[in-house]
Amino acid sequence: MPTGYMENSISYSSIEDVQLLSWENAPKYCLQLTIPGGTVLLQAANSYLRDQWFHSLQWKKKIYKYKKVLSNPSRLEVVLKEIRTLVDMALTSPLQDESIHQAPLEIVSRLLSENTNLTTQEHENIIVAIAPLLENNHPPPDLCEFFCKHCRERPRSMVVIEVFTPVVQRILKHNMDFGKCPRLRLFTQEYILALNELNAGMEVVKKFIHSMHGPTGQCPHPRVLPNLVAVCLAAIYSCYEEFINSRDNSPSLKEIRNGCQQPCDRKPNLPLRLLHTSPDLVSQEATLTESRLKSVIVTSNEIHVEVERNNTANQKMTANVGNDSEPNLIDCLMVSPTCSTMSIELSPQADRVLGCYVEILKMLSNYDDWRPALASLLQPIPFPKEALAHEKFTKELKYVIQRFAEDPRQEVHSCLLSVRAGKDGWFQLYSPGGVACDDDGELFASMVHILMGSCYKTKKFLLSLAENKLGPCMLLALRGNQTMVEILCLMLEYNIIDNKDTQLQIISTLESTDVGKKMYEQLCDRQRELKELQRKGGPTRLTLPSKSTDADLARLLSSGSFGNLENLSLAFTNVTSACAEHLIKLPSLRQLNLWSTQFGDAGLRLLSEHLTMLQVLNLCETPVTDAGLLALSSMKSLCSLNMNSTKLSADTYEDLKAKLPNLKEVDVRYTEAW
Repeated sequence: MPTGYMENSISYSSIEDVQLLSWENAPKYCLQLTIPGGTVLLQAANSYLRDQWFHSLQWKKKIYKYKKVLSNPSRLEVVLKEIRTLVDMALTSPLQDESIHQAPLEIVSRLLSENTNLTTQEHENIIVAIAPLLENNHPPPDLCEFFCKHCRERPRSMVVIEVFTPVVQRILKHNMDFGKCPRLRLFTQEYILALNELNAGMEVVKKFIHSMHGPTGQCPHPRVLPNLVAVCLAAIYSCYEEFINSRDNSPSLKEIRNGCQQPCDRKPNLPLRLLHTSPDLVSQEATLTESRLKSVIVTSNEIHVEVERNNTANQKMTANVGNDSEPNLIDCLMVSPTCSTMSIELSPQADRVLGCYVEILKMLSNYDDWRPALASLLQPIPFPKEALAHEKFTKELKYVIQRFAEDPRQEVHSCLLSVRAGKDGWFQLYSPGGVACDDDGELFASMVHILMGSCYKTKKFLLSLAENKLGPCMLLALRGNQTMVEILCLMLEYNIIDNKDTQLQIISTLESTDVGKKMYEQLCDRQRELKELQRKGGPTRLTLPSKSTDADLARLLSSGSFGNLENLSLAFTNVTSACAEHLIKLPSLRQLNLWSTQFGDAGLRLLSEHLTMLQVLNLCETPVTDAGLLALSSMKSLCSLNMNSTKLSADTYEDLKAKLPNLKEVDVRYTEAW
């Protein structure tokens, strides 16, 4: 009898039977395979390996049988019976492998794709038969396509609710990358649309979203939100696919931005201005007022672009802030666009899809624990410019942006701003003059209010407003908006506006309302106090007693002249970031000791913008973090910096060393960088 390794392979189809040798004195750990013409004994190293072989061979043998039977179905009753047996076999198999459950699903998927003459009821019977396998396994791509078709054709079928719901829930909870399995995303998308077709419509969708979040305040599944947002973005993109594909037949944004200087059949040799379109568009110049001249409409398929003949010079009213970059169209100093220049008419089906998925984004923004991640996922703006030019879309999405603007958490409302210079964010999009602004600046005022109340009360933010949004700020201040009145006062206080005529116009605006007049009077009082404070004289060194507060420091600095003060120690006092507003008024300050105070990131940002000549700074045992410490990179005169016992990271430390050329003494003990 031959022994040793097999010289020729044995096909699974030729195996007639597989048995464990169990008789007395039988060779240990052996399997007996019955094949045409004899038997083969396989000997394993141990019983565990032998059992693995046995169950694997049994599985392969049966799978081959079911493939053969279901490849040529005769009657549906037989097919259903075989599918149920196949599913039971997969569920009861002791083998632990992904292919054990995937192989039956692939067989059924092939059966459905090759037999297109099956009735809808037969389809549903097959789906119900394989349902147990779908509880713990993603459906293969072909099966996803079949499920999508069923959702579209029979959205009210009970199969959608009873069978597809747990499958979609599993996809949303466990899927890591829709890019690798786009049909899973498409199936989820069609399932949600099917829910929306039920009698209760969006109420059913809302209950489904709530079931995915869970009843507690914190969703236990971290992948649910990113997957839901991915589905929403893909669905919204699909609504505008027709317009996106037709871009080649219409003037491009680059052509519009450059004024279409090169003549061609479809490009008029005229400067173009798109008033209600993509935030990528850049205008020739920002203006406070524009003369409305004769307009010509150039039609290109579904998209209409307004062409303006501008034969007169526009008067510019911009702050001299040292920025020569060309302002974006959505930063024009207009309260609202004069007309909507991009006309997008969606098909009824696309309109329903858009309404459904924008509503889902609204639902997601209502969950406090999801809002920070949602804001991050929507930054930078992930929607196509055709969507941003569609009035219905931006009007509906405004609710989401409003929720971000109302959230006091910095990680949420900071996502309203653009991620980098030259790339517009939601703040620019919904500002007066922006393509999505339809409320004369109400949302803009809310956004400015929350940003100013957080950590954006800085020169940089005010410079941006002065350069791009001065007109809207003045108009809203004229209407009594307190936030805008405060903005204008800060622009005057921080000397943001250099142009004298503009300063006088701001003062006139402030004095035109009661709240503005009051704040301007307070500003004048502060300026007189500042002038007295900065008058030469007073001590060169000053140390506050321990446990002094912000109010104590304010009282002290208002008591006389401190124009000569170079060294100030607030060590072991109870001052906070609020005292930064007083510290930045000291013109000669070169050394500042904040050891063991509650001075934080917000105060550090303010110091870095105003006290650029500071040479020595002690932040030992303060609650500052990387967010505030990174701002120190603008203080080029720093030669001594103590960050002992702070939350300084190694990366931030390396960054500061690279950007502070005069830094000679650094203390980073008891930090990550130590």
